[in-house]
Amino acid sequence: MIINPGDVQGMLARLKITELNELQSASLAAARQDQDLVLLSDTGSGKTLAFLLHILALMDEKTTGTQALVIAPSRELAIQIEQVFKAMGTGFKVTCCYGGHLRETEENNLIEAPALIIGTPGRLADHIRRNNIHPGRIHTLVLDEFDKSLELGFHEEMSFIIGALPSLRKRILTSATSAVEIPAFVGLTNIHTLDFLSGAKTERLSIQLAQSPEKDKIETLFQLMCRIGDRSTVVFCNHRESVERTSTLLKEKGIVNVFYHGALEQAERDSALAKFRNGSSNVLVTTDLAARGLDVPNIRYIIHYQLPSTEEIFIHRNGRTARVEASGTAILILSPEETLPEYIQEIPSPVDLPLTTTLPDKPKWTTLFISAGKKDKINKVDIVGFLSHKGQLKKDDIGLIEVKDFTSFVAIRKSKAGHTLQLIKNEKLKNKKVKIEVAK
Repeated sequence: MIINPGDVQGMLARLKITELNELQSASLAAARQDQDLVLLSDTGSGKTLAFLLHILALMDEKTTGTQALVIAPSRELAIQIEQVFKAMGTGFKVTCCYGGHLRETEENNLIEAPALIIGTPGRLADHIRRNNIHPGRIHTLVLDEFDKSLELGFHEEMSFIIGALPSLRKRILTSATSAVEIPAFVGLTNIHTLDFLSGAKTERLSIQLAQSPEKDKIETLFQLMCRIGDRSTVVFCNHRESVERTSTLLKEKGIVNVFYHGALEQAERDSALAKFRNGSSNVLVTTDLAARGLDVPNIRYIIHYQLPSTEEIFIHRNGRTARVEASGTAILILSPEETLPEYIQEIPSPVDLPLTTTLPDKPKWTTLFISAGKKDKINKVDIVGFLSHKGQLKKDDIGLIEVKDFTSFVAIRKSKAGHTLQLIKNEKLKNKKVKIEVAK
């Protein structure tokens, strides 16, 4: 498919972007070359649109069957890529496949083969083995954040998937770091590298240090949260158990927060991220699962409550803030027996912790869970109309709305939540009785 300037401008308008950046233009131009592509660029620089435009330039409107496959290391990243592609309005069918929800739903979506399939390694390999995905005509493969997939141990699944693509002509690998060896099973031969990694990130990112007088750093973290106030913050821990313990202790001290890790059910993960994105919680406590592919704008602070084990993890955690032109701050908390990692060359500036603590302002938003979504023919306009008409909410009382396949989340002013829930408890949404409650 030849993408003309008018097509590109139409897509950008739908994405609410004025023009392609240098990375995206270079990726689109590279589609004319018969070479595999390695795309290196900082987190938040627009890699997703860059490789989707490249894919689109190689797709044929007259060809039936699946033409391109994107493998992502996490469900959240896979879903994010699908959302961008759908928003581009290309006319090509796309399906997203990932663990944590019904495989049968995906099987139904795959009956009429989508032109583009996006998914996580395990679920994609499973569909190929079950003959739900017919890989015979797939000519383009993207391994997005491929180093993360390797880090998570998806070697076997990725090798199997690539081996099942007999017509593969183009491989596109993306990463936010150049310090990764590409395994032989990927099959790269004639490589064209677009390296847009820069040191500009560090100029916008301030790295600071907080010293904890105790081995247990929770009191120092609490003081830090009181100092930061109500600004958007991600607290990184190394293990799931630590995430839940830290979250619980912060709640006991009056800090509103949500937690997020890989052992949660998909509905729990969706709820936690929705609350963090819409401002029902300004604090997210998480593992390194959230270090990549987390689509949350305007994160102001990154706190390394437990130190990252490698420089690469440190870089990716910090990549959640200081995105594009914004600035951000990363803070490491050290206990008395801990020392700065060797890869941090300059000693970070110290953080002055308050002698007396004042709790941050509580969020003004709360999140409603709705037991209906896209597959029930529910959209954002339906939800706004329902809450305005039946729930007597004004436009300013309704915040961010996220509509999933079978569920939806909507932020409303906390002060209005009780009254609104009382008004709508017996009402139907689009003539359907659905469960609406404060999201757990």
